Amino acid sequence: MNDSDVVIAIDAMGGDLAPNAIVAGACRAARDFGCRVLLVGDETRINAQLRRERGRANVQVVAAAEVVAMDELPSAAVRRGGATSMGKAIDLVREGAAHAAFSAGNSGAFLALATIRLARLPGIARPGFATAWPAHKGPMLLVDAGANVDCRPEWLVQFALMGTAYARAVLGIDEPKVGLLSVGEEESKGNALTAQTFPLLEAAPINFIGNVEGRDLLLGDADVVVADGFVGNVALKTAEGASEYIFKLLRDAIERGPLHVKAGASMLRPVFRSVRARLDHRYHGGAPLLGVRGNCIIGHGRADDVAVYHACKMALRAARHDLVGSIERLLAPQAAAQVSG
Repeated sequence: MNDSDVVIAIDAMGGDLAPNAIVAGACRAARDFGCRVLLVGDETRINAQLRRERGRANVQVVAAAEVVAMDELPSAAVRRGGATSMGKAIDLVREGAAHAAFSAGNSGAFLALATIRLARLPGIARPGFATAWPAHKGPMLLVDAGANVDCRPEWLVQFALMGTAYARAVLGIDEPKVGLLSVGEEESKGNALTAQTFPLLEAAPINFIGNVEGRDLLLGDADVVVADGFVGNVALKTAEGASEYIFKLLRDAIERGPLHVKAGASMLRPVFRSVRARLDHRYHGGAPLLGVRGNCIIGHGRADDVAVYHACKMALRAARHDLVGSIERLLAPQAAAQVSG
């Protein structure tokens, strides 16, 4: 599938900076990648921003009168369904009018709407959010990053299978190394969940390398790390905060430093920008929801035009490499075993 064939449905009203930042990022993506974008939401507000953008040829507005609030209960969002910009974007995927949906809105509502309106893949009990981390050796995928705060061991095995399929299809890693996030590398280390999950991962059709620790999320060799959504989300937010804190320390030290420090920092500015871009969550495109019958990507609530642009790039890769089909094929033996059992 070529990028020009891909249609991305975007919840233009989701997120703290909607709709202006969402529209700006979507228009840039449509212009640079040649994909088609469907902006879903308040036509008046979306069109007002569209008039300020250039290269709108591949952008279309789809009306949706209601918006899912950031603090809205998922059950309430599900009841309103396709009347909301988030629900309508997901429905466009279900109807075959779009190849992927993106929202920077309420993640719990997005999870519930996608799971109910698209349905789970065979063999999947709980879909999970996957986030790509800028590890020292290349991207590292963490699953689950917040969809399921309480998990069963078999769900973590499903996360490992889906993460493996993602790493193969989208990241181009032939035999992804899978690790289980714990408090020590030894098999005996961890809590009841990790102890029960470890032997299941050993028996799964994946390249399981054992337990990994928190520091291994950025410095280890695993290509995919699995965890329950509570631990995964805490790890994710901690890493984001640490990155921002480190650059704040550098900026403060340079501003307070003598002239030669400021001069040296000026010469190193391209290096700082390169490192910051690698660590900046906006450049990693959001988190795909693995395990549903459609490409769905959730963005940070603070997503700006840069984050939306890179989320569109992620959606293009998912559609181009048939991410959903790749996951379904890897899960087929497990799904068949469940049916026969």
